[in-house]
Amino acid sequence: MNLVLLGPPGAGKGTQAKRLEDRHALVQLSTGDMLRAAVAAGTELGRQAGDIMERGALVPDALVIGLIAESMDRHEGGNGFILDGFPRTIGQAEALDRLLDGRGEQVDRVIVMAVNDDALVARIIGRFTCATCGEGYHDQYKMPKVAGVCDRCGGTEFSARADDTEEVVRSRLKAYHSQTEPLIGYYQGQGKVRTVDGMADIETVQKEIDAALEAA
Repeated sequence: MNLVLLGPPGAGKGTQAKRLEDRHALVQLSTGDMLRAAVAAGTELGRQAGDIMERGALVPDALVIGLIAESMDRHEGGNGFILDGFPRTIGQAEALDRLLDGRGEQVDRVIVMAVNDDALVARIIGRFTCATCGEGYHDQYKMPKVAGVCDRCGGTEFSARADDTEEVVRSRLKAYHSQTEPLIGYYQGQGKVRTVDGMADIETVQKEIDAALEAA
């Protein structure tokens, strides 16, 4: 099963993607992670992406699709993939459909994590992650069970994004509503959209996603 997680920045897509990986043996394909890994590995696509990012330009859709194809090839034969951070536009969704069609696959389900913008801003400003495994936390809603120790991997180093400020977050939300939200209509036309309450607690969101995956 191939899934697309849709929702604005901070909706909890990364957290739920990790849980889907653990429960359903799916492979999470995060475009940000793939770009960084390709640059670090020095692959041909990585070198191209690195040159573009050094100039401060956006990585072209065709290059990102190439990275996704490479990742899918490496994990071929598994249970499927979780697309996190891609597609962001209808053009990217169409390119993804062409890629999957060429592999005899498709996007099977699109999970939309619905949120309230103001509540989301408060959620994002307080978040931080484990520097080792990427497990997400929040200084109000989800602290490690043992202070200073990651619940997932036992790591003791944590980091917060420098751009998690209200001004930047509201700008990113505006971009999401104008550029990415139209994807909901695109995938609704294919009958693949299921919506969950992204403002609920993590366990409740997980249960809603599981129910959405099981629904016809």
